Amino acid sequence: MRPRPATATSTPATPTTLTLGVEEEFLLLDPVTGESMPVADRVRDALSGTAREQSRQEFRHSMVEMVTPVSPDLAALRDHLVALRRAAARAADAVGARLVAVGATPVCEAHRTVPDEQRYHDMSRRFGPVAHDPAVCGCHVHIGVPDRELAVQVCNHLRPWLPVVQALTTNSPLHDGRDTGHASWRSMQLERWPSIGPTPHFDSVADYDATVDALITAGIMLDAAMVYWYARPSATYPTVEVRVGDVCPTVDDTVLVAGLVRAVVATMIDEVRAGTPAPRMRDCLVAAAHWRAAHDGLDGELVDLRTGRPRPAWDLVDDLIVTVAPALRRHGDLDLVLREVDRMRRTGTGATRQRRILADTGGDVRAVLEHLAAQTVAA
Repeated sequence: MRPRPATATSTPATPTTLTLGVEEEFLLLDPVTGESMPVADRVRDALSGTAREQSRQEFRHSMVEMVTPVSPDLAALRDHLVALRRAAARAADAVGARLVAVGATPVCEAHRTVPDEQRYHDMSRRFGPVAHDPAVCGCHVHIGVPDRELAVQVCNHLRPWLPVVQALTTNSPLHDGRDTGHASWRSMQLERWPSIGPTPHFDSVADYDATVDALITAGIMLDAAMVYWYARPSATYPTVEVRVGDVCPTVDDTVLVAGLVRAVVATMIDEVRAGTPAPRMRDCLVAAAHWRAAHDGLDGELVDLRTGRPRPAWDLVDDLIVTVAPALRRHGDLDLVLREVDRMRRTGTGATRQRRILADTGGDVRAVLEHLAAQTVAA
């Protein structure tokens, strides 16, 4: 028998204001050729102080990850993002590389060995060539939800909205120097990993833990840290971690996504407490909705998982804003988010902006990368 689901009376109270944190992964590219450079260790060595402490080694020598401190509001989060991006860019410049916020390797990556750590070697042996695909970079948003039972229930409720969040972040149309036709090629690459994809529905935290244990036993994951579902109770922090998005090209894009993710998590907490059941949807339809989000971004249609039908992408963004508006207002984020959504409506996602530059320059990928590098550190 499956464990009973959590109810509003079985879940401890959560603070009205939820904290935020963001992990951003960046590529290190050759300023001339745009090819990936395996200099992550040297970049991290060139960091100092807080920036060094907030950096992390990643699965590729051509990547560096920067992790913000826990922030109470979007203004503080923005300050951290600007400082960390600029510090990492200076360190990259010091070793002859360029820090670029882009979701997938745009040109090529010749050096694909993993860092010399046992866990990375184990992953390489277990998953073979999949572990040596060109580097991809994501944006992971953490929202403070310290109760794991509540976190699991929130992840169930998030499922209809995560394709919309994914579409907002699409920032990787290029691969091997060409337009892939997908707004997020990163999403396509990651589908090759067996433990990445839409978060399954779980009845309880006991159900979640038992499933993870079964997947480890089956050899699908090495350990619980390899739960790469699009939303999960974090394996490291007392948070709900939403990890569906490409790294965003600008700080303002990241702040927008973080504000929306906090609001949707807060809204889903309210639903759990009210006893509203999470919508049950076929996993194959959820996967299809994410494929459509990765393909179209905001320039086409998305699947409305509440009805199973395609709709214009921006209509679903508007629905999301209406749904989470009370939580945005409660956190003091409504005006900022509305302003940033209007900006993105005018300028497009990162993928749209890259394609516009390609069109304007006759397909000059270097012009795209120069623009991305400048946007990465713009305040």
